[in-house]
Amino acid sequence: MSIEGVVVKELVTHADERGFFREVIRETDDHFERFGQWSHSLMYPGVTKAWHIHQRQTDWWYVIGAVKVALYDTREGSPTKGQLMELLMGDGHPSCVKIPPGVAHGCRALELSHLLYVTSHVYSPEDEGRIPHDDPTIGYDWASGPAIK
Repeated sequence: MSIEGVVVKELVTHADERGFFREVIRETDDHFERFGQWSHSLMYPGVTKAWHIHQRQTDWWYVIGAVKVALYDTREGSPTKGQLMELLMGDGHPSCVKIPPGVAHGCRALELSHLLYVTSHVYSPEDEGRIPHDDPTIGYDWASGPAIK
């Protein structure tokens, strides 16, 4: 299930005996708006960071390692309000995800992971919102493992 305005860009990897090259984002990408800040977060296995939300800032995430990402649409008037979206990001799932304002977001590190992210605006405490990780409205269980099939 996808959320209105969330864009997942599958990345192309060019590998050879020397290693690889992977382009993450360009200013000419349709889903890219503007540059405000570039940040790097290191997460140890099992660490969860959730829920974060912004009123005006857009995030573009890229992961080295492996994380489970969850997104929840809180925007009034959005056709996907109240919808939850999950995806895996990292070495096995090379992608870049655009998270628009009003979409709550978080992630759980499945192994030692680096979250590299560009934001559309410079950090502003007034725009940095938090929702408890166990908010009953969202009802997301960060500790659950993969579905049994």
